[in-house]
Amino acid sequence: MPITAVTAEPIVGQVVPELAIISSLGEHRRGHYVLVRVHDEVGRVGLGEASVTSVWSGETQGGTIALIREVLAPLVVGADPFDTEWIRLRLDRAAFGNSFAKAALEMALLDLQGQTLGVPVYRLLGGRRPEALEAPAPPLEAARPKPGGLRLKFVVGAVEPALAAQRAATMVQRGWQAIKVKVGRHHHPQADVDRLRAVRDAIGPDVWLSVDANGGYTVEQAVWAAARFEKLNVALFEQPTRRGDHAAMAQVRHRCGLPIMADESVFTPLDALEVIRHQAADVLSLYPGKHGGMRTTQAIAQLAEAAGLACTIGSNLEREVATAAMAHVATATANIQCERFPGDLIGPLYYDQPLTREPLRYQVDRLEVPEAPGLGVRL
Repeated sequence: MPITAVTAEPIVGQVVPELAIISSLGEHRRGHYVLVRVHDEVGRVGLGEASVTSVWSGETQGGTIALIREVLAPLVVGADPFDTEWIRLRLDRAAFGNSFAKAALEMALLDLQGQTLGVPVYRLLGGRRPEALEAPAPPLEAARPKPGGLRLKFVVGAVEPALAAQRAATMVQRGWQAIKVKVGRHHHPQADVDRLRAVRDAIGPDVWLSVDANGGYTVEQAVWAAARFEKLNVALFEQPTRRGDHAAMAQVRHRCGLPIMADESVFTPLDALEVIRHQAADVLSLYPGKHGGMRTTQAIAQLAEAAGLACTIGSNLEREVATAAMAHVATATANIQCERFPGDLIGPLYYDQPLTREPLRYQVDRLEVPEAPGLGVRL
C-alpha cells in the first residue's frame, strides 16, 4: 500500500515546574516537538515524533516542519512504507544532518508497517529479548522478584543541594532504584560534589547513582570531580567533556576510576567509530532521534558490541510517540543493556498533559513496551 501523504505539525509540552531539568546546556521548562503523520491509501496512519532542541541537535520546530514538508515528504509520498532502507538513503542524500526529523519519518513508517502486519514494532526490529538472555540484575536486586519492562533512572537537575536531595529522596521513596544527577553547570565542580553528597545522603548507599555533565567540564575539572564522585559510589560519569573532542574524553577515562558514557559525542555511526578508536568511553547512550532512526540505533549498538562496549537508551525528554519507539528499539536490541545501565525513557512523566489516548505503562521505575500493532500509541 503506497504512501499517499505526509504531514508535520508543531506540538508543545509544558514541563511540570518541580521536575524541570537544569543542566550545563540550560533549562528545559518547555518542550518543542514536531508530530509527523504518514498516511497510506487504505486510511492507516503511522505516527512519528521529532524532539527539536536547537542547543542539542541544531534543529528547530519551524525548520523541521519546513524541511519535512518541502524536502523530505516529496521523497516519501508514493513509496512503499516497507522500503525503509531505500527511503533512508534518499533522505540522507537530500538533507545533511537533521537526525530528529529523519527519525520521526522512520518511526511513522515502522508504525505503518506494524499496523499493516498486525505486530508491534519490536517484532520488526528483531523481537523481544528472551528471558534466558537477559543481563543479570545488580547484586542488591538479585533477591527481589524481577519485574518486567525496561529499567529506568530518574533525572535530577543541577539545582541546589537541598532541593536535589529532596527530589531524589522522593523518587526513591516511590520505588525508584536509580537516580541521575546533572552536573557541570557551575564555574567550579565543588558545587556538583556538594549536590552529589546531599543526594547520596538522602537516598542511602544502595541506590544506583550516576552523573551527567552534558559536556560542561574541562578535562582537569572532570578528573578533579571524578575523584570525589568515586567516593560517593557514583556508578557512571556521562559526557564529562564537550562533544566531538574524543581525545579530551579519552584523557578523562584514562585518568579516573569511573566508567565513562558518551552521549552528545555519538550522533552517527562515524561518531561511534571515533569514540571506539580513541578509547574514549565504556558505555554509549543511544536513541533514535540522535541517529536518524531506530535501525541506525541498532547498527551503532552492534558496532559498540563488536568493540566490547555496552549501550543504554538515552532521551531528549521525548513525548509518548518517540518514547514508545525507543522502548521498542531497546527491547529488540541485544546490546542495549538497561539492567546494567538504566535508561532515560522518562519524558512523558515530566509533562503536565498527556499526548496519547492511553498513557504508556510505567510500573514505578520500569517501562513496558507497547504490545499493540505498530508503535502501540494513539493520539
